[in-house]
Amino acid sequence: MFDVFSKYLTDKISLTGPELARISSVSIIKKLRRKQYLLQEGDVWRHYAFVCKGCLRIYRLDEKGNEHILKFCIENWWAGDRESLLTGKPSHSFIDALEESIVIMITKENFDSLCNEIPAFNNLVNDLLNRTYIASQERVHANITYTSEEKYLDFINKYPDITSRVPLHMIASYLGISAETLSRIRSQYANKG
Repeated sequence: MFDVFSKYLTDKISLTGPELARISSVSIIKKLRRKQYLLQEGDVWRHYAFVCKGCLRIYRLDEKGNEHILKFCIENWWAGDRESLLTGKPSHSFIDALEESIVIMITKENFDSLCNEIPAFNNLVNDLLNRTYIASQERVHANITYTSEEKYLDFINKYPDITSRVPLHMIASYLGISAETLSRIRSQYANKG
C-alpha cells in the first residue's frame, strides 16, 4: 500500500529515490476492519494518518450520546486529531472505519523529521494545512448561513464520492441537520427530477 502513498506524494511534489525510501522507512501500514477504531475518546493521538483505501469518519459524542461527525476521510485524504497530536492531551474524538480501510501511519516524531529533512515534503504539509484551514472556515460559514437544503447541495457538490459511500443519517450528522430533514430534502429533489 505504500505505492498509493508514494503516488500521492509524487503527483504533488518531486522526490528523489532516497527521499521516498526515507518516507517508506517510517511508514507503518495499518489495516482496519469495518467499524474498527483508529482512535477512541480519551486516547492521545500520536500519528499522522494517510488513507490509502477505505472510508473513515471522525466524530464526537455529546452529553446525550448523540454523534456529531466532524469529517469523513476517503482515499488520498489525511485523518487524525490535530489538537491531541499537538497538545499531547487526550482526544475528545473517535475515528473509526466505515469500510475496510488501509492507512499509512507516521509518528509525529518521524513526521517532523521528514519535514526537516525533505523541504518539498514540508512545503506539501504547509500547503495542506493552509487548504484545510480554508475548508474549515468555509464549513463554519456554511453552518451558520446556509439553509439545510443549501448545506446538502454544497456537500454533494464538494464530496460526490462520499455521498454514495456513507449512510444518510451520517451525512445528516455531518451537516448538523436531522435525518428526517435530509430525507425530506432528498425526496423533494427526486420529485423534481
